[in-house]
Amino acid sequence: MTTHPALERAEALIELKRYDEAAAMLGGRLAEDPDDVRAWVKLGRCQVAAGRVEEALTTLGEALRRAPEDIGALYIYAFALRRADHLERAERWRKAEEALRQALRVDPRNSSVHALLGEFLMYYPTRRVEALALAKEAVRLDPESVDAYQALWRTAGAAGETETYTWALRQVLRLDPTDNQALYLVSSQEAHKPGTTAAQAAEVYADALAAAPDNAGLRHDLDRATYRLLRGVRWLALICVAAAGVMVDLFPEDGEAARDLPVPLGNRLWVLVVMAAVWGFGAWRRYCGLRSGVQLNVRSLVRRGRWARVVLAQAAWAMLCALLISQVPWTERSVPRILFWAGLLPTLATVWFDRRKTP
Repeated sequence: MTTHPALERAEALIELKRYDEAAAMLGGRLAEDPDDVRAWVKLGRCQVAAGRVEEALTTLGEALRRAPEDIGALYIYAFALRRADHLERAERWRKAEEALRQALRVDPRNSSVHALLGEFLMYYPTRRVEALALAKEAVRLDPESVDAYQALWRTAGAAGETETYTWALRQVLRLDPTDNQALYLVSSQEAHKPGTTAAQAAEVYADALAAAPDNAGLRHDLDRATYRLLRGVRWLALICVAAAGVMVDLFPEDGEAARDLPVPLGNRLWVLVVMAAVWGFGAWRRYCGLRSGVQLNVRSLVRRGRWARVVLAQAAWAMLCALLISQVPWTERSVPRILFWAGLLPTLATVWFDRRKTP
């Protein structure tokens, strides 16, 4: 059957998300031929995509009045009911199931209908097994359908089938590597595995963002992982403060003679080497080993995030105290002790407090 040119142009406009133009074109076509069911269905689809759900239900009702067994009309009608917040949930769920059951009677091998019906039924706790079975059937009927695998991971998650849930998510990404939901969920799984470091988590999120740069959830999680990286920098500064305190022998044990002050220049220079090694291996080498996307986000987060700047300021303050303790030729220990506690306590006091702060 030949498709009317107006419907082809309207379809192209819908793909470009120019819904108003598509609706106007379809309205013109229906003025010519009010019984064109395809035009009614495409207009309903256009209205659903534009968020005009009530109009879409009326439009699709016209399509179904003319062709009660049209698969496309039944499917889009059920899909529109999913977003019909002006109706009671029980009513729209019942109407959607009726429409999809009718579609399955017409075409029992339609994968999309199986998938959508499964997604509706998973909201009923007592029908989740049936919902999962419908999603599995959708995958069996069309093993290359993204919609089928999306229905499968959702219904498997609702039914508590962890292995099926994970497998279905992977299949969605196999078919559509830019799927936002699947990318976010798979990345979260990878990043929250036991033993995953902040650097590894940040790289997982950065890789996912490269495929879906507009995903706000991935961006937020990358910021949080980067913030964890920055929080670790303070421990390096605290190690340097401790090393400086040991060098000056700030707290000699009872019964033992304290080290003579001032500390020799060679010792003071040696502790600088130790501090440089701590920062070289603990921070600089680690930073250089990060992927470029994570490195860029570190710099970006420092500019954007108040708590990220607080963390770096604390590390800088602790290092300043460590350098003053170790490099000034003190002749008595009272001032170095004050510097030691000034570098140590403010940072330690916030290490646990700011763990859950938003970067």
